[in-house]
Amino acid sequence: MIHWGKKHICVIVCILIFASSLICSWYDPQLQDNITRKIFPQATTASPAGQLCRGKPAQNAITALNDNRTFIIAPYFDDRESKVTRVIGIVHHEDVKQLYCWFCCQPDGKIYVSKAEIDVHSDRFGFPYGAADIVCVEPENCDPTHVSIHHSPHGNIDQLPSFEIKNRKAETFPVDFTVCISTMFGNYNNVLQFIQSIEMYKILGVQKVVIYKNNCSHLMEKVLKFYMEEGTVEVIPWPINSYLKVSSKWHFSMDAKDIGYYGQITALNDCIYRNMQRSKFVVLNDADEIILPRKHPDWKTMMHSLQEQNPGAVVFLFENHIFPETVSTHVFNISSWNTVPGVNILQHVHREPDRKEVFNPRKMIIDPRKVIQTSVHSVLRAYGNSVNVPMDVALIYHCRVPLQGNLPRESLIKDTTLWRYNSSLIMNVNKVLNQTVS
Repeated sequence: MIHWGKKHICVIVCILIFASSLICSWYDPQLQDNITRKIFPQATTASPAGQLCRGKPAQNAITALNDNRTFIIAPYFDDRESKVTRVIGIVHHEDVKQLYCWFCCQPDGKIYVSKAEIDVHSDRFGFPYGAADIVCVEPENCDPTHVSIHHSPHGNIDQLPSFEIKNRKAETFPVDFTVCISTMFGNYNNVLQFIQSIEMYKILGVQKVVIYKNNCSHLMEKVLKFYMEEGTVEVIPWPINSYLKVSSKWHFSMDAKDIGYYGQITALNDCIYRNMQRSKFVVLNDADEIILPRKHPDWKTMMHSLQEQNPGAVVFLFENHIFPETVSTHVFNISSWNTVPGVNILQHVHREPDRKEVFNPRKMIIDPRKVIQTSVHSVLRAYGNSVNVPMDVALIYHCRVPLQGNLPRESLIKDTTLWRYNSSLIMNVNKVLNQTVS
């Protein structure tokens, strides 16, 4: 026979009470609401911000969650409407139904769980995966430094990837113009044109170029290393083909893969938020495109004029014009450049005429603090107006394979706007080549 003493009974009662409280907290009805609190006390000694936050620190530019349907790029603080964390990611537009943000608050390292709104961008172009904003309301009385994303409000925080929330601190803009180039792929080796584009950007007023790099040639790696050490270029590794079947086409009907154009739209959106607090303007174009002012010497004076003429405008769209690389002039045939892989843009100053039935796509200079979501040729959501910049003010010089390849040379329009910069461009390109290719 078992004899129960008073002490044993007290111990059993305490255990039952403790177990009941755990069960109640687990089924707390707040879990169904927008913000739920789960507390995991940590050490109370003073530590640097983020040190108390549990989870596995994310190491890569793209992080796959366990469902393999959700891929996280980076979270950004966004208080333009309310206090939220906006996580830039890629999701399957049908399979991902719910996600939760696990916030780590300072100074005590408490964990708060918030159900996310999953906003898949409208411009998927038929592909099953697309850019998405995973938006979570932040808890009151907490400025979280880190966040984890999980498919459930329950789980083990130590097993979840942890991301530092960027843009928490407002900064004065250290640069006027940042160019976002996405994405570099296909063993990219157009070295000469790339150097010419970067040097033209610098002449026009750019201080920073951000490149989402999937892959490129060995020589191109040397050029990127030079510009990174110079401080002009920031390279974001972009191994998206390690996670998804990627297409080099823009529409699913052209190539039935998981995501289009190496996840270009996701990279562009990340670039906007990445530079939201550190650049007055962000320029969204490709490495073979240059926005050429026709009335102003550089972008700073051009944008000052455009903003004065268009109060309330936050997106400025410039029309793309093709300068076919198959039609060249003998002017600026610089012999030392002939051994460098790529196109010499100074020799290509004939542009294709407009076609009445064809819309010329546009690229953009934007105020990043006023843009919520962007596509490639226009923004999807913004706090302000978009303006089409007239061609007599500026155009996009786009040197590439022709779109109207059957046109005779005399049907093209000679446009030597680029030559206004030839002296500075040649000198600067030679300096780079001497330190990289020679």
